[in-house]
Amino acid sequence: MSDYILEMRHIAKVYGNGVVANSDVNFNLKPGEIHALVGENGAGKSTLMKMIFGMEQPSRGEIWLRGEKVVFSGSKDAIAKGIGMVHQHFMLVESFTVAQNIVLGMEPKRRGLVNEQQAEAFTREISKKYNLAVDPGEITKHLPVGVKQKVEILKALARGAEILILDEPTAVLTPQETDQLFEELARLKEQGHTIVFISHKIPEIKQISDRITVLRSGRTIATYQCADVTEQEISNAIMGCEMNTSIEKEARAYGEPYISVENVSCKDAGGVKVLNDVSFKVGSGMIFGIAGVQGNGQVELVDMMSRKRRVQGGDIKFHKESIRERTVGDLRRRPFGYIPEDRLDQGVAASQSIRENMIANRLGSEEFSSRGFLNFKNIRAFVDAGIKQYEIRCKGGEQPVGMLSGGNMQKVVVARECGHDPDILIAEQPTRGVDVGAAHIIHKRIVALREQGCAVVLISADLSEVLKLADVVAVMYEGEIVAFFESTEGLNEEKLGLYMLGIERHSPEQIKKAVNWCE
Repeated sequence: MSDYILEMRHIAKVYGNGVVANSDVNFNLKPGEIHALVGENGAGKSTLMKMIFGMEQPSRGEIWLRGEKVVFSGSKDAIAKGIGMVHQHFMLVESFTVAQNIVLGMEPKRRGLVNEQQAEAFTREISKKYNLAVDPGEITKHLPVGVKQKVEILKALARGAEILILDEPTAVLTPQETDQLFEELARLKEQGHTIVFISHKIPEIKQISDRITVLRSGRTIATYQCADVTEQEISNAIMGCEMNTSIEKEARAYGEPYISVENVSCKDAGGVKVLNDVSFKVGSGMIFGIAGVQGNGQVELVDMMSRKRRVQGGDIKFHKESIRERTVGDLRRRPFGYIPEDRLDQGVAASQSIRENMIANRLGSEEFSSRGFLNFKNIRAFVDAGIKQYEIRCKGGEQPVGMLSGGNMQKVVVARECGHDPDILIAEQPTRGVDVGAAHIIHKRIVALREQGCAVVLISADLSEVLKLADVVAVMYEGEIVAFFESTEGLNEEKLGLYMLGIERHSPEQIKKAVNWCE
């Protein structure tokens, strides 16, 4: 009898175009453990989990579940065998209630109609069983991110998941919400559930995991007992070398404000105010960090700064000039960079090549075209330099972006947006879902732009990133700036988390003083 609930033996996955995602992976899970799966972007983690969950089939190798060889033709097969997956981007219907999401596809019926009372009763019962408190009748779009994640976990458990795969589960959580999640995972473990924990946050991996498996270039490098390895050793195993990820920033005086946000307010489509009188200034050579739980007005603010949304109330100025009447095209003709939060939805055209994606924002520039003809020599030189500088793992500039890992897609976006030395950069979750090495490359580039005098707005749910990069930090809560820190000295993630949850806030006088730093 095997000691493992699940075994993957010599797994390989080769796609039809010759791309090798996994070449020789051995991975196993013990009953009732939390097992971290780590590796740099493109190492094959996502493909491996898709095979466990039936979304992909191996090209070679075997999957054994509870001592039986299994072949999954789809996710339904995996779910039927007790495997559940919570994706990094939640798969919830925002307009549904919590109960409707949890019973979706297995709704209790009465006279041919969905029995809402029974659905809510079932949700209360399973919520109590697993100590994951949710309100069955609450509309999902109104829920905080941490509660949405509970709904996703309950959704999987309601379908009988004994093995639970969590993909970057703490990416958008505050430290307090992360601690709560870890308590919930510990309880699930005590009840006999087995959890796969995918993350790039090594301190969290050390905190929560029993064992760690490292993948590199599609192969299993090693499996460790978590207690037997240090954070540095994990990082070295992931990258294949010893790596220093510290960032050196020169102390410098800020130049004149390049960005001025003045009393900006905004309502959503339903007339609900999502931004309320937000003001701040970002000077030349300043990284202005904005911390906040997702859904507190950051998206709307960025949409207005990048002109994807009109400025409803107040004004936004770049170089003392209002952008209210400017178009996206107007901004793109300036030295302006924007790294969007969702690389797949807004950052890349997945079917197009790396080359086409990397020049998409400057096709009409003198560098890349002349008299209506493209300058392919300059384009190739720019793309090749970007691939080298950002260490983009690819077969060359002609490879479709959609065939890259998520982290390598992100590096294509950053190479494009930072490649023309912008003097204003909006970086929205610039390293979400990327490995420690890729994050370090992106961090160095952002800091280099700062040294050149660029004004950077950094919006990030990763508080370690905010504390590492930002010169000043604002915290947003329910559409308002509730705290301003003129430096990161003495700040830590736990302290920021209290402001992000609305437990603490600065006085209006403190905030006004910080806003007017240049006067």
